[in-house]
Amino acid sequence: MSVARCQQEVSSAEFVEWMAYSGLELFGPEADDLRAGTLAAAIYNVNRNSKRRPKPFGVIDVFPWFGLASRPDTAKGDAPLLLPDPVEQTALMKAALFGKRRRKGKP
Repeated sequence: MSVARCQQEVSSAEFVEWMAYSGLELFGPEADDLRAGTLAAAIYNVNRNSKRRPKPFGVIDVFPWFGLASRPDTAKGDAPLLLPDPVEQTALMKAALFGKRRRKGKP
């Protein structure tokens, strides 16, 4: 549905009701991320080395952007760390998730 059609068919009172409902019951893309993140974290946890990473993975580890608006450390407007080189970006994500560091000379 387009924005113009939505404005014609949905009153401001109904829109406010939907906003209130979304605060009670999560739906939409954020809920999809939560479901996918739960599954991804479960897969990571089954395959993780518990000696190297004793703390289990959670949704925030898999999808760091999930819940950013409500986290106090991001209220300051911290921008995501994006590197220009995709290989370095992947190495950074591997290091954050698995504690793996890239060896010099290896991709």
